[in-house]
Amino acid sequence: MGTNDLPSDDITSRRLKTLGEEIRTRRKQLRISAIATAEAAGISRVTLHRIEKGETSVAMGAYGKTLTVLGLDFHVVPTDRPDTPADHKVGWIPARIALVDYPQLKTLAWHVRGIDTLSPVEAFDIYERNARHLESAKLTQSEQDLLEALHQAFANVPRHV
Repeated sequence: MGTNDLPSDDITSRRLKTLGEEIRTRRKQLRISAIATAEAAGISRVTLHRIEKGETSVAMGAYGKTLTVLGLDFHVVPTDRPDTPADHKVGWIPARIALVDYPQLKTLAWHVRGIDTLSPVEAFDIYERNARHLESAKLTQSEQDLLEALHQAFANVPRHV
């Protein structure tokens, strides 16, 4: 069943959950507290928590203010665009990387339990830390494209330990 086969409420819930996860990941990458983020966005800490959980009852304006405060942007994308990894364009990085779509990443992330997706930074870190175990011959084209895009995006980004 593809994304377009799901009821619209399920699609919306799933997309907002992903957006919330990305917002939380970005806030933590920037090392900004939840309280400081909420205050800067002009929302309550409880509302920020609900945004980071992807709750559908939060006003879109609150999501927008939070994205702005964290230096993120959003735009409208037609839903008829392909969502499968094989259709990804070179240099494109998904907001959440599904382990099931990238077999070598899934193998390298054997220690990650209870989650099905990673943020781009988490995926890049796993690829980098475990590069010696990567079986290049087994990389699909979409995984090669992902790995190249992650390398271009994060190879020169300073890391905070």
